[in-house]
Amino acid sequence: MSKIQAAITGVGSYVPEYILTNSELEKMVDTTDAWITSRTGIKERRILKGEGKGSSHMGIEAVKQLLKKTNTDPKDIDLLICATTTPDFVFPATANLIASEVGATNSFSYDMQAACSGFLYSLAAASQFIETGKYKKIIVVGADKMSSIIDYTDRATCIIFGDGAGAVLLEPNTEGYGIIDSMMQSDGSGMVHLHQKAGGSRRPPTIETVQNREHYVYQEGTAVFKQAVVKMAEVSKNIMDRNHLTSDDVAWLVPHQANKRIIDATAHKMNLSDDKVMLNIHRYGNTTNGTLPLCLSDYESQLKKGDNLILAAFGGGFTWGALYIKWAYDSQA
Repeated sequence: MSKIQAAITGVGSYVPEYILTNSELEKMVDTTDAWITSRTGIKERRILKGEGKGSSHMGIEAVKQLLKKTNTDPKDIDLLICATTTPDFVFPATANLIASEVGATNSFSYDMQAACSGFLYSLAAASQFIETGKYKKIIVVGADKMSSIIDYTDRATCIIFGDGAGAVLLEPNTEGYGIIDSMMQSDGSGMVHLHQKAGGSRRPPTIETVQNREHYVYQEGTAVFKQAVVKMAEVSKNIMDRNHLTSDDVAWLVPHQANKRIIDATAHKMNLSDDKVMLNIHRYGNTTNGTLPLCLSDYESQLKKGDNLILAAFGGGFTWGALYIKWAYDSQA
């Protein structure tokens, strides 16, 4: 019997309409368009506006597009995983809300929290369910409303993040296409450099934590940058070596869109030219769990059946990893 692998058979995405440009940020904090662009590569980011709209709103729209594009009956979905750092609620899971709203009433669902690496972790987890042969259709969503936990008086963080969501459909494949290998890693000691100070069980919300602005992203940029450059580049090169891939074999690097300099360093370590690197950070900023599926969505029309893709991410915690995919279809777009 041929080995079963989990193949991506469709991609959907959603970004909010509102565009927050660098020039607008210049009026909010002490920064400039030139400084933001040179340090991060970001020109604009999308922000979800509207009362009562959380990450599930974007995830729902991305999944609806995915179901329509792939002509999939939502009742045929076995499992829905939502990678998010900004869930609508502590509970229920954002994945539960998305599944219910899109009509995936026969699925079970859960959230994955691994900061910016969550979508990658979710793909690795979902592939195991497919490979058992028990599950046939799994949706993995990456959705984050980062604007809900960003301090727009902090020029170090507010320039980086945006809101957005993407989703992929995974199905069994026995022809050698799909998720071939994955390498996931973490180091909890990195927490001191990137975290949200309050809002969890260690420091529940109080008047004081709100007044002290402790419910926003806290980041020590230099320390995080150094670790991200090393770890994301290292794990990407390692998964290539483990699968005997050269730079000529790799069609695309799909990197987490945190900072263009980190992306460039990763591509350099892999000996890849710029035309093999998916890049949309200039349009969306860092959408955390949305970055990888948004890249796949934006570049879907350029992907060819059999293309070797390396997906890589680094996130708070610290979490990082890489995933090797052999693309399963030619786009009809």
